Amino acid sequence: MPEHAAAPTPRTDQDQGRGHGQDQGQDQGQGHDQGRDGAESVTASPAARRTGLLVTFVLGGLTATPPLAMDMYLPSLPEVTRSLHAPAATVQLTLTACLLGMALGQLVVGPMSDRWGRRRPLLIGLAVNLVATALCALAPNVETLVAFRLVQGLAGAAGIVIARAVVRDLYDGVAMARFFSTLMLISGVAPVVAPLIGGQILRVTDWRGVFLVLTVIGALLGALVWLRLPETLPPTDRHGGGVGHALRSMRALLADLPFTGYMLAGGFAFAALFAYISASPFVIQEIYGASPQTFSLLFGLNSVGLVVAGQINGKVLVGRVSLDKVLGAGLAVITLAATALLLMSTGVFGEVGLAPIAAALFVLMSAMGLAMPNAQTLALLRTKHAAGSASALLGTSSFLVGAVASPLVGIAGEHTAVPMAVVQLAAALVAGACFVGMCRPWNTRENARAGSEGDES
Repeated sequence: MPEHAAAPTPRTDQDQGRGHGQDQGQDQGQGHDQGRDGAESVTASPAARRTGLLVTFVLGGLTATPPLAMDMYLPSLPEVTRSLHAPAATVQLTLTACLLGMALGQLVVGPMSDRWGRRRPLLIGLAVNLVATALCALAPNVETLVAFRLVQGLAGAAGIVIARAVVRDLYDGVAMARFFSTLMLISGVAPVVAPLIGGQILRVTDWRGVFLVLTVIGALLGALVWLRLPETLPPTDRHGGGVGHALRSMRALLADLPFTGYMLAGGFAFAALFAYISASPFVIQEIYGASPQTFSLLFGLNSVGLVVAGQINGKVLVGRVSLDKVLGAGLAVITLAATALLLMSTGVFGEVGLAPIAAALFVLMSAMGLAMPNAQTLALLRTKHAAGSASALLGTSSFLVGAVASPLVGIAGEHTAVPMAVVQLAAALVAGACFVGMCRPWNTRENARAGSEGDES
């Protein structure tokens, strides 16, 4: 397929300028105008709508790759500790290594996609990720597995960062917030199905079989991207400044206080989520005695909560309630759920069973569907150029904080849920502080004007 095949009509610089400088201010009370602007750029004709729908599913597949790589593997974590004769904290480093790779890889791939377009870096990343995933299935010891997972994360970063950059290429304002919620619906199927598949795979094979299935999925996704995902960044919008230009772009983005605030708020919310992802297999199975299949069902139920909340955000709240208010509400609910988990895990309410813990985790995960898409949207609204670099910073901050959270939840061993709850509560409090202190959500007009001026400079 040619690199610049037919695509949903990319926004021109004029289109971007029309929506960007006014996006945040209009989001607070006039979001329907933004949605109309954003929609017109991708629904000009029936052919464009068909291509747009196909691109939506491809982007959903790319954003589903991290949940697949993480969640399908989760039910097998206790088995990996036994198979490779490694302690739980060391096995959790296989998750940390993958996250760290995804964080660092985005810093490279994001600017590359601003310079060479979206397709080429994406295809290279998917190919390397495919090879690394196959090698994970052959790892003879935990150290080798950690190394292969690091490479898997480095290459897999391409799908994450470029999917967000493509969304920024095509959408603005409320339309972008709604599209992120749509992606959450598509990619949300992955965490629902992945642990179920992982649990069933363990019935017929071991943890190595999980990586073989992931290899097949990666090959199918790569073929779909090669055949169907068009280029969305025209050559006239690309940057040729190399590393120096990329670093200057990132420095300018970080100097924008609200952008950095939204970035950190989303990143620490992700840390609370990843503390759950990393610790829940041990909490649910080792502490409360659930089977891998029961854990998979509970994990899938929590993911359904996240997807439903995301759809309520995109279909009901966006355009009616300001993005800042919805983001603030999501962070508040995450904080309350983490507080309840800490109180239960420390015995304040006496001996509790699995049901109350599962209920609190369900509420926490559901609130992620309100917090994460809006944090990303509000941050990306502050840049119309260098979307790859902005997407890289968003992803890198999230995965770096998540990589730190992973070993912390296992620091006290496998038989207590207190570290998980402590990490989740601390991350939620920091996210809320960054949102309030740096984004100043009560001053939306000034934020919108500052974002427009910063982008023009």
